[in-house]
Amino acid sequence: MSENAPSSVVLIGMPGAGKSTIGQALAIARGQDFVDTDRLIEQREGKSLQAILDMHGYQALRKIEADVLQSSDFSNKVVATGGSAVYSAAAMTHIGQFGPCVFIDIPLAEIIRRVSNFSERGIAGPPGQDLQGVYTERLPLYRRYADISVDGSDLDEAGLLARVVASLVEYNK
Repeated sequence: MSENAPSSVVLIGMPGAGKSTIGQALAIARGQDFVDTDRLIEQREGKSLQAILDMHGYQALRKIEADVLQSSDFSNKVVATGGSAVYSAAAMTHIGQFGPCVFIDIPLAEIIRRVSNFSERGIAGPPGQDLQGVYTERLPLYRRYADISVDGSDLDEAGLLARVVASLVEYNK
């Protein structure tokens, strides 16, 4: 990526953190295309994330996700990753070269409130793992790959978007 190329922004975080919602608004604000990597997976596979999980298991979904991420060009885009993107170091290294990774950090209690359809969301975790288990397992990975962490506690959509934008301005100084 050349020095003058507009940087992409990669959003990481738990299901229900608002990556897609904030990502779409951020893309409009930045004049960039928006990409939801979960939709890329579904387009490539021709089925929903939940169908992939049901048919092939969570390890297969994670491998497909890693393959899709590593084979995609995310130049000049706002990217909302699937919550399990952080399980692949190679995928995170690849997408990290397009721009900063922003971890949208939402407290577990709020994630639980937002994700009422856990068993239908296509969340790539071992059978029997609940949302708290997913959160506990992934939190250190989100922190590891984050160039920027945005605390989304007690923020509505507009407030979270404003905090992400402010964090990006500060990061790019």
